[in-house]
Amino acid sequence: MSLLPLTQSAGPIRFGTDGWRGVLGVDVTAATVLQVASAAAQELAAAAPEGLDSQEVLVGFDRRFLAPELAELAAAAVQGCQLLPLLTTGPTPTPTMSWAVRQRQALGALVLTASHNPPEWLGLKIKGPFGGSVESAFTARVERRLRAGSVIPPGRGPVSRFDAWTPYLAALSRLVDCQALRQRLQCLGWQVLVDPMHGAAAGGLSRLLGASAVEIRSGRDPLFGGHAPEPLAANLQELTDRIQAATAAGQTVVGLAFDGDGDRLAAVDETGAFCSTQLLIPLLINHLGRDAARPGVVVKTVSGSDLMTTVAEDSGRRVVETAVGFKHIAAVMRQEAVLLGGEESGGVGFGHHMPERDGLLAALLVLEALVTAEQPLGQHLAALQQRSGRQFHYDRLDLHLSAPATRNRLLAVLEQQPPQIVAGEPVTEINHWDGIKLRLGKGLGHWLMLRFSGTEPLLRLYCEAPALERVRATLAWAEAFVQGL
Repeated sequence: MSLLPLTQSAGPIRFGTDGWRGVLGVDVTAATVLQVASAAAQELAAAAPEGLDSQEVLVGFDRRFLAPELAELAAAAVQGCQLLPLLTTGPTPTPTMSWAVRQRQALGALVLTASHNPPEWLGLKIKGPFGGSVESAFTARVERRLRAGSVIPPGRGPVSRFDAWTPYLAALSRLVDCQALRQRLQCLGWQVLVDPMHGAAAGGLSRLLGASAVEIRSGRDPLFGGHAPEPLAANLQELTDRIQAATAAGQTVVGLAFDGDGDRLAAVDETGAFCSTQLLIPLLINHLGRDAARPGVVVKTVSGSDLMTTVAEDSGRRVVETAVGFKHIAAVMRQEAVLLGGEESGGVGFGHHMPERDGLLAALLVLEALVTAEQPLGQHLAALQQRSGRQFHYDRLDLHLSAPATRNRLLAVLEQQPPQIVAGEPVTEINHWDGIKLRLGKGLGHWLMLRFSGTEPLLRLYCEAPALERVRATLAWAEAFVQGL
């Protein structure tokens, strides 16, 4: 292993919504990875629950540039803390690492990844012994260790490696009958087209579903085709084109896409229409929630669709709402029985699995729901909306607002003088829980939310409305409102 230049970062190390992330070579360097991994490993050991006598800290990485090399440095940092690092044999989805922590009863895991962020980014996620992202109090203690200079020199001995993929896929096969799923897909004549976006989830569904799953963009490309590995409509043009061509040829195809580290899911239906988890989560609630043998509430973030609430209540499930970030959902999952928890950005977790979002399991359960109903994705979602008695249309717009003065001015206006009319609609409720959420008009299904990203210098504008035209008009109003400040 050759050490990279130990340059300093551009600023203080701070953790965001899920982990620490920054620009590779500026924020994320050999020096900062060693510092963060050392502080995180020390805190995992200090915070270990009573009765857990393991010394193992698992180390994984995605397919980003220098991720394997920096994972070796992280393992060396763990070793320097007199702990036992176990490094994965190759790129591994983040949920796979979380599962391995629980299976091996390890202290936790460090995953070198920047998830869905642009190609020039990298970072580190910390997973606790419960198999999910550590909470804000934990990362605050890691930051205190960093400020205090609590960094131990790295070890120099050999590091053992382990296969995280095989036991994880075996666990998914126990949760979903993949053989029966393959047979039903073949019987219906459906094909599953998978776009892992050159990320770490590549090969997962193919190993579980065999020839029923065909992958595109499965090879490693640290540039991710020139855009962020985030499963948004604009980034899935090849998947959309392939599905539309197959549909024109008379083939029924379900499109599934994962983000860079495999913990987020999106889909493209048989018409080529993009389907975010704002639609997939209600589908999953409807599929799982009517089974009385499955206990638990439904957990959603404040940016989640009102359709989630509608379907959950129709299934007799109580809804718990949290701030944005799956760690908030995971906290609920550790406290009470949860059917599933999901967020707008693509993460879905299941109470019968682990308190962690898992793109591959979510994909299998979406397919299971579709073959059970014998309806392609678009038809199934249309029937679900029709049964709810309302139409729910959604979109998100991300604005680059990195200047602190602009950010502070916007925050002050939203806090002190929030708008009372938005795109001609009266504001009937204001929620300051996470950013600001403005409910428009009466009833469910029409709202606008403004929130700064916890991982990038972005202002996110979220909108749901009864018609797509109203979504576009509301987002256009919001963009003009922000730029006019």
